[in-house]
Amino acid sequence: MLYDVSIDGRKYRLDLSQADGQWFCRLNGIDLEVDAILARPDVLSLRIANRAYEIKAEHVAAELHLWVGSARFAAEVYDPRSLRGRGRAADDRGPIKITAAMPGKVVRVLAKEGDQVAPGSGIAVVEAMKMQNEIKSPKKGILQKILITEGAAVNAGDVLAIVE
Repeated sequence: MLYDVSIDGRKYRLDLSQADGQWFCRLNGIDLEVDAILARPDVLSLRIANRAYEIKAEHVAAELHLWVGSARFAAEVYDPRSLRGRGRAADDRGPIKITAAMPGKVVRVLAKEGDQVAPGSGIAVVEAMKMQNEIKSPKKGILQKILITEGAAVNAGDVLAIVE
């Protein structure tokens, strides 16, 4: 699972994955040894490289605040694969690059160059870890360029298409 996280205005890319019951964490491309337990609702007990932290989440109106000890941090979390997480991009003027959220294989291209697309309309299907994920347009526009073909391998962050 890939997330864009903002803590007090500083941006981070968080990649979480699970295999054999164990979680793996990569923060801005650096692997971290992390253990986490949800101690109670909105309280996370977290161990990062043998240091323990208790993190409390506080929801105030539409904002999220995280407390680590007596320090409070404003937090925002976006799932780049979610249309809700791309809300700002949908308002942008000009071309928008649609990127792969994770490595995989293109199993189907659903649209072609020059097609009119609406927010949420399918552009391609990428298979990753035996799961098929539909890649959707973040905004209304014209599919200016398709940079993939069926059967092609893609890496996280690769540009798949451009919508203008």
